[in-house]
Amino acid sequence: MDVILIAGFWLNASSWDGVVPALEAAGHRVHALTLPGLASIDDDRTGIGLADHVAAVVKAIDELDGSVVLVGHSGGGAIAHAAVDARPDRVAHVVYVDSVPLGDGSVINDELPVVDGEIPLPDWSVFGAEDLTDLDDELRKRFRATSIPQPVGVATDKQVLRDPRRYDVPITVITCEYPAETVRELTANGHPYTAELAKVRDAKIVDLPTGHWPQFTKPVELGAAIVEALA
Repeated sequence: MDVILIAGFWLNASSWDGVVPALEAAGHRVHALTLPGLASIDDDRTGIGLADHVAAVVKAIDELDGSVVLVGHSGGGAIAHAAVDARPDRVAHVVYVDSVPLGDGSVINDELPVVDGEIPLPDWSVFGAEDLTDLDDELRKRFRATSIPQPVGVATDKQVLRDPRRYDVPITVITCEYPAETVRELTANGHPYTAELAKVRDAKIVDLPTGHWPQFTKPVELGAAIVEALA
């Protein structure tokens, strides 16, 4: 199966390096994406919005033959969901890594600090303790050294969804910061965070206890979890 990997904020294709071997060992063809504006700290991120990142994923789908799998981490999950909406007949499965589908009209995160027209990786104090679980000093240094500022529009533009067939595509949510049971309870209680998730007809929620960046803190385990989701 062709598996397209979509990184979260401040990350590009290289962030999946520790995850790719498990997927390839299982026989999958892996396509880790670097989205517009995230190849280098020197990239021009002016005017890049959420639609541009969605279009890049749709382009990757269109360049492949047959069905594909999308894996989206964090904000990349919202991008994956919009790509499913654009190509529901081409996506066989979506894996949301510490994220859930983002509904129409919502934004990924409009509360992050903007500096000089872009969003650099903030100070660690901006994140909660649950985000930073297992992200030790060495991993934090590595993350910060390789981080790329996020285009503001990707974080603040509203999600645009049009095709209800997206709800027919099976998904797996890999929860890291919070137990899967918490996500199930939020869904059952109609919480806005899981409103779009609740509409998906075939959704499985599994645990991978760690912080918000499992591709750094538990890459082998994340790879195995993705392989299991696609088995």
